[in-house]
Amino acid sequence: MKIAVFSDSYHPYLSGVVRSIDLFQEELNKKGVQFTFFIPAYGIYKKEKGVYRFFSLPAPTNKDFHLALPFSAKLYSTLRAEKVDIIHVHSPFLLGRLGQKAGRKLNIPVVFTYHTLYEEYVHYFPFAQKTAKAITSWYTLKFANKCEAVVCPTEAIREYLLEKGLTSRTEVIPTGIDLQPFFKADRNFLKDHLKINDQKVCLFVGRVAPEKNVDFLLDSFKIVAEKVNNVVLVVVGGGPELTHYIKKAEQFGLGEKVKFIGPVSPEEVPQYYAGADLFLFPSVTETQGIVFAEAKAAGLPTVGIRAFGSKSMVFEGVDGFLTSLNTKEYAEKVIYLLEQDELRKKFSSNARQNAQMFSKEYTAKLMYKLYQSLLK
Repeated sequence: MKIAVFSDSYHPYLSGVVRSIDLFQEELNKKGVQFTFFIPAYGIYKKEKGVYRFFSLPAPTNKDFHLALPFSAKLYSTLRAEKVDIIHVHSPFLLGRLGQKAGRKLNIPVVFTYHTLYEEYVHYFPFAQKTAKAITSWYTLKFANKCEAVVCPTEAIREYLLEKGLTSRTEVIPTGIDLQPFFKADRNFLKDHLKINDQKVCLFVGRVAPEKNVDFLLDSFKIVAEKVNNVVLVVVGGGPELTHYIKKAEQFGLGEKVKFIGPVSPEEVPQYYAGADLFLFPSVTETQGIVFAEAKAAGLPTVGIRAFGSKSMVFEGVDGFLTSLNTKEYAEKVIYLLEQDELRKKFSSNARQNAQMFSKEYTAKLMYKLYQSLLK
């Protein structure tokens, strides 16, 4: 079985989409599935077998992300030569749209993974954001309805798309994670590294950007820090607004209470989870949020917002809490878990147990089953 992957996001750029592609490839390779990639080029690149890169330019609002020019006179002949069985697109734009068009032309089944609530990212548009949101919502639904199957990372996203008018076949397949690095991580690394052994640690891991609701996070943590003396917030991740949030924390008088680590390598990430006491992730734009699964694997109770992907990832009153988009309510749940040691330990144990349903082996098995059914 050979799968052609069309994605607007790929190495050297790192994102949740890229991590998802990597993990499914790793596991499905073990089942004999082969992959061919159609992805953006980032400047000078080394040619690789089965990897086709398109000339691309840096995005105006994010220089690290490149936008590919989706044109190729050799695309159809290349897909025929590669003997592609299924086209899997990871975006409804640019290369994803090109992949869908090729699939329809060559009568190859097209699978679309709905990674992102695209209409929630219109704050990157310089103008007419309300109009842009409506158009983006209409366009992505129209795109999805032209695919043979749509992969939804959570049941909440599946329900959301069906309510909007999705008619294509849907499958709920979360992006899995490798559980072992989180089980085996050094639990002393974070506190020793930051010299905060006498503190309880709240952790945020993700893109430091408006769509992750980082302003809300800092507003809420300000309330937490006023009520709890021995607590720090560790923020792991980079993004276009990192400097803004560092300044905001300083303006709140949280310079010593909020530690901005910046981006770290995937190999280091489990160490940060392992040394924390609580995971805070107030994003409302997640379709799944791989970080929720990572937190579970590390045994971290989570406080999130009751929205889309979060509702399917945080089990209310079992391994975490969900709140409304209210800073006071959010802070109260954080404070409660920080102060209730026995409850936090119980949630931690439950989180590790619940992480099993997000193992990369299990989710890859679901994807393989979908691919096989499309070939039949």
